[in-house]
Amino acid sequence: MNEAAAPAYARVKKFLRDELARGRWSPGEQMPSEAQLVAKFGVSRMTVNRALRELSNEGLIERVQGAGTFAAQLYPVSSTLTIRDLRQEILERGHQHEARVQFVREEPIGNTLSMRLGLPKGDSVFHSLIVHCENGVPIQCEDRYVNPAKAPGYLDVDFTSITPTNYLLQVAPLWEAKYSIESSRATSQEARLLRIEIYEPCLIIVRRTVSLGSPITLARLVHPGSRYSLHGDFSP
Repeated sequence: MNEAAAPAYARVKKFLRDELARGRWSPGEQMPSEAQLVAKFGVSRMTVNRALRELSNEGLIERVQGAGTFAAQLYPVSSTLTIRDLRQEILERGHQHEARVQFVREEPIGNTLSMRLGLPKGDSVFHSLIVHCENGVPIQCEDRYVNPAKAPGYLDVDFTSITPTNYLLQVAPLWEAKYSIESSRATSQEARLLRIEIYEPCLIIVRRTVSLGSPITLARLVHPGSRYSLHGDFSP
């Protein structure tokens, strides 16, 4: 559906969402009032109210009765999916976490990565490959690309004491995260690092995160199926 044919409330919602993504309103900053949006779009107050209600339900804005509408504070979680630090999860189980850093380096961006990460071909990107272990057993192979503009100090971080996830959540709070999850086989390199046979099934998560319209990172997280289970919570 093109924008002109979209319902009136959807046009209001898209405008506010797009402007929030561009950083027009900082977290906690007051946004246009219902009356201002009614005048701007020439729609009813009910239409504007629906757009604001849906944005509030998605956690993008905060509505305070008698005060107005405000850009929501940015948190490293979405309303339905939490990005947790693997090291913290392991420590909470009373186990030992170990990060085996294979490399952390700067590389040029090729065609495929340019399209997937959303950065221009030929620019530089930070690339890290780390194996995470629980009580000495490899449970995740983390292959990650990072936008240098969002985390300029990435190459200097000691990833044996802090995970890339934890570090990136500190320096580049998330605005949006997109996932794909599948059951598949690891590459030969990943199988070797995880100490599994090439034919063993794995849970593979590919996650791309964005902050205020700019890409932060693209990560491929490979978990041996026999050593990992995925849990989550959902609330309507």
